[in-house]
Amino acid sequence: MATTGIDAPGRAKIAAKTLRTDRWWVQPLFTFLALTAFVVYSTWRVFMNKYYYSDPYISLFYSPCLAGSCVPGAQFAGAPITWWAFSPALLIAWIPLAFRFTCYYYRKAYFRSFWLSPPACAVAEPHGSYSGETKLPLILNNVHRYALYLGLVLNVILTWDAILAFRNPDGSWGHVGLGTLILTLNAFCLWMYSLSCHSCRNAVGGRITHFSKHPVRYQMWTFISKLNTHHMRWAWVSLSTVVIADFYVYLAASGAISGSWV
Repeated sequence: MATTGIDAPGRAKIAAKTLRTDRWWVQPLFTFLALTAFVVYSTWRVFMNKYYYSDPYISLFYSPCLAGSCVPGAQFAGAPITWWAFSPALLIAWIPLAFRFTCYYYRKAYFRSFWLSPPACAVAEPHGSYSGETKLPLILNNVHRYALYLGLVLNVILTWDAILAFRNPDGSWGHVGLGTLILTLNAFCLWMYSLSCHSCRNAVGGRITHFSKHPVRYQMWTFISKLNTHHMRWAWVSLSTVVIADFYVYLAASGAISGSWV
């Protein structure tokens, strides 16, 4: 006989899944629909392999464009991977995917919405056992810190893309179009999401015994700690700007909107 947990002696035997009377299922349902929509959209764009560059804008799903098959103008660092025969997006799309999939907030989000583990507070889950993150595929969540580092490098490149969006057709600077503003906003939101990350906070201020001996790291840790309280918000905002920025480039590159310099 169990000595602890719900089957322990003296515990009430409640057959109901939950005694909550509010609409607790709304949030996990919304999260499921939103994440599913993003996965469907991003998969469609990654495998499309076209309409990802309209000078001076490039889709963040394809940047940096490293394959030799990249369209002229979109190539990054000379597109050194000449042997790649698939969509160039597949070379780099796994980085933001790994970062978000292993993110502490997104773990909570998809655990609750996809695996119902649990679907909400004080609601029983359907699983009979729990192994934590000790087996595949969840053990891969341990690479989150390394995914953060790669994501920060990618943020630098996407920020550079936003800067290049200020170029005029003749190569001079000062162009400001709707695409310029969208790419700039997206880069900002990605930085806020990355810097508010729990692992970023730990990397900056973790394993310090005396903050007084590390005043610079303490100030950085304090700043990131404030951002961290809004990490969930930036997770959703940045996910939205990713879709908006990519879809705008798609519209411009496909000719659905008039001209790429708008």
